[in-house]
Amino acid sequence: MSNGRIPEQPQSEGADGGPKAESTPRRLPAAAGRGGGGPHGPGAGVPTEKAMNFGPSAKRLIGRLRPYRTHLLGIIALAVVSVAFSVIGPKILGKATDLIFSGAIGQKLEPGTTLEQAVEQARAAGNDRFADMLASMDVVPGQTIDFTGLAQVLLLALALFLAASLLAWWQGYLLNDVVQRAILRLRAEVEDKLNRLPLPYFDKQPRGELLSRVTNDIDNIAQSLQQTLSQLLTSLLTVVGVLTMMFVISPLLAVIALVAVPLSVVVTKQIAKRSQRQFIAQWQHTGTLNGQIEEAFTGHELVKVFGRQREVEAEFARKNDELFKASFGAQFISGIIMPSMMFIGNLSYVAIAVVGGLRVASGTMSLGDVQAFIQYSRQFTQPLTQVASMANLLQSGVASAERVFAVLDAQEQSPDPAEPVQVTNPHGRVEFEQVSFRYEPDKPLIEDLSLVAEPGHTVAIVGPTGAGKTTLVNLIMRFYELDAGRITLDGVDITTMRRDALRSEIGMVLQDTWLFGGTIRDNIAYGNPDASEEEILAAARATFVDRFVRSLPDGYDTVIDEEGSNVSAGEKQLITIARAFLSNPSLLILDEATSSVDTRTEVLLQHAMAALRADRTSFVIAHRLSTIRDADLILVMENGRIVEQGTHTELLAAEGSYHRLHHAQFSQPVAEGVDDPTGMVGAGTVLAN
Repeated sequence: MSNGRIPEQPQSEGADGGPKAESTPRRLPAAAGRGGGGPHGPGAGVPTEKAMNFGPSAKRLIGRLRPYRTHLLGIIALAVVSVAFSVIGPKILGKATDLIFSGAIGQKLEPGTTLEQAVEQARAAGNDRFADMLASMDVVPGQTIDFTGLAQVLLLALALFLAASLLAWWQGYLLNDVVQRAILRLRAEVEDKLNRLPLPYFDKQPRGELLSRVTNDIDNIAQSLQQTLSQLLTSLLTVVGVLTMMFVISPLLAVIALVAVPLSVVVTKQIAKRSQRQFIAQWQHTGTLNGQIEEAFTGHELVKVFGRQREVEAEFARKNDELFKASFGAQFISGIIMPSMMFIGNLSYVAIAVVGGLRVASGTMSLGDVQAFIQYSRQFTQPLTQVASMANLLQSGVASAERVFAVLDAQEQSPDPAEPVQVTNPHGRVEFEQVSFRYEPDKPLIEDLSLVAEPGHTVAIVGPTGAGKTTLVNLIMRFYELDAGRITLDGVDITTMRRDALRSEIGMVLQDTWLFGGTIRDNIAYGNPDASEEEILAAARATFVDRFVRSLPDGYDTVIDEEGSNVSAGEKQLITIARAFLSNPSLLILDEATSSVDTRTEVLLQHAMAALRADRTSFVIAHRLSTIRDADLILVMENGRIVEQGTHTELLAAEGSYHRLHHAQFSQPVAEGVDDPTGMVGAGTVLAN
């Protein structure tokens, strides 16, 4: 990124074996290994995800709703009343059934007789079962159905069901508000966390995998919470309410219905235990596949250039197949729960229907009570079945929550000092004092390095791949923390400064440019959001951006995409230089800023960077030695150490490493077998070619 206020960006391998900020990932299939002791590239070295326990993860996820306790209490109250109205409904409908049944029986009895006489007549005729049933009923012989009473009962039931539905809708509305607010906070926390994570974390995370965690997984958490919380609450309340009514109507039938509960719990637990592992694997493979797709499509030109389409397709097919198997296993295993619960529920339903029928015939229960109880038995098993069927959603949501919590629990970068020091009058003097740094504890990179860059001077850094050139400037930016020594800016230890204050004094132009979706004006103004139109145009003219922008139909309002595909590589680089120019930094870092452009564009870039370096301390990393002839100081690095330093003329006269590198670039290619213990001649030959 090329501005004075540089947020920490994921980086990939630099020329020195350490990470280097870039616009596209470079981890392609069958990529070469790393050199120079830098960290693993994106995706390499990522440990296998180890699932946390379901219970603690679910508890932590539910705990995120704690700030909305008041809303949750309202949701619970609405659910209680709504379920209560729904549970009372079948009992009232049972009264309607009794009215209909009593009227149907009453009109068949002889008018004018009493109920006791009708019972005696039935017993005298040998119909003892009918007599027992008749004795338990509220029947008026000769009287038909009481339609007035029936209408009142049905209207009451309708009112209760309507009220229950309205309260359930209100409850769902409030719950949706709570869940979405909780997810809003979660997304904000993840975003803030990403900005506090050190660059080594991003070095070891594939971009697609990380994007999957902060997008797909969070969306899945929202969906799971939305669909399960309301259903779980109403289901549990329904079970309690229905069970109460069942015991009120018939304790015997209630006990028969309860037999299904432990059986349902055992079946659900056994199935859920097996499906949870599959859901964890499903979201792991989703993140891996996203990472592969992201890098393949971002680097699709490179894939085509090297003819690796078949390998990419084969890798995609393999990972897609792994995702298919995990997803199929998760959904199939968890899907067994629903039919299992339905089977157990049907067994309970048959037992209740048979025993209830016998009790009606014996006169110990009314037909309406049996009907109500059968409805309750359905209402009792239905929430159990729903809870069981939601196990797959709940497990999927908790599996995603584990992945998001892993990001939130990642070790953060060291905090800024409580009382930071600020450079009041910046000049750009940079001093390294016995600095040591390594990416991996067992692989030294920079050891006991000391150097001074005076204000207004240009310091060029050259050396073979893996020497520590890019690492050197990354340490100035505090992208990584030192193992020993210190770096000062105008005499102030950079660790005593706030990171944003430090980076506001630094402008950086990289070899791999990055432009944001927006206009050319917006991309230049990114270096200084408070800049005026005149300042933006002045920066564009100073860096030769104005020359090609004037030829575009929309000028500075030309919209470019994130990849900058509608402008050339050189034009993109000029825009990034203008961006850095506008930030007006006291210290400038140019990392291979001209290595990927043609000679004509390089001339323009050299003029633009000359204007940018004026009156500023500059660090220039270059392989093309022609670009650093006029540097005030040239540092030659090998294995993290400065082996030579001086001007271009002095280093050539010394006939050391710099002389060999210069000779390799500006004379004939080196023949195979030439003895070159430093490796710089070969490196220079390759770069020159």
